[in-house]
Amino acid sequence: MSHIAIATDSNSGIGPQEARDLGISVLPMPFFIDEELFYEGRTLSREEFFRRQDAGAEISTSQPAPSELLALWDRLLEDSDELVYIPMSSALSTSCETAEVLAGDYGERVHVVDDRRISVTQRQAVLDALRLRERGLNAEQIARRLTETGPDASIYISVDTLKYLKKGGRITAAGAAFGTVLSIKPVLQIQGGKLDAYARVRGMRAARRCMLEALDRELTGRFKGRAVTLLAAHTCPDAEAEEWLSQIRGRFPGYACYSAPLSLSIACHIGRGALGIGCVAPVR
Repeated sequence: MSHIAIATDSNSGIGPQEARDLGISVLPMPFFIDEELFYEGRTLSREEFFRRQDAGAEISTSQPAPSELLALWDRLLEDSDELVYIPMSSALSTSCETAEVLAGDYGERVHVVDDRRISVTQRQAVLDALRLRERGLNAEQIARRLTETGPDASIYISVDTLKYLKKGGRITAAGAAFGTVLSIKPVLQIQGGKLDAYARVRGMRAARRCMLEALDRELTGRFKGRAVTLLAAHTCPDAEAEEWLSQIRGRFPGYACYSAPLSLSIACHIGRGALGIGCVAPVR
């Protein structure tokens, strides 16, 4: 049986220690702060990132350089016959498309998965890949299965400030100013890899209620009767994140729930104080 390496990028939220524990590799996503290059999980702490963001630093994201991706693949293929690479959704970045083009030079040894996921749902795809590898599937079969089951996930997220969505061009300056005055909190939805508006509510308490109700509709609708894992994500202080997790568990007892901070490359676009909720059906 051939050995299959599994890799992803840091948008999955998998940090260096968890990557070592799982036996996978994570490509750090690059971003710029005042034109200085940083790599997630390697050159900047979360505390320093938010301090500089709060201070008004100019922050932008980028995709990994092809040379960095190729170096990772070449290193992994020294000890493995095949590689499954799980990047962030192609609907949110061109990094997946770049990886697919580069994989063409490796014949059938590198298989890039475009399952249209990001963050905690992307992490679940990595766990699914490990499980499928244990079952004896080859890299092509794993990649195909992950692509097929990619839609079996849903995320809702609300931000505390509209400032960074305005910077990214997702809302107008007038809309951001209007929303700030009225304490409007947008609830966004990620399904099929695309970020779409779901609702607008007044205040973060209403946003939490809206997201809980949205998840309830998912669990009693398209995920009814299925084994799912609940997901919580955030760019909040730990105490607020724990309160949110407790609220989710209280509303949906009996479900396994995984909680994690959102990656810094996502925080670049939404800022501090965001909360997310979702669900995913693990591959069976």
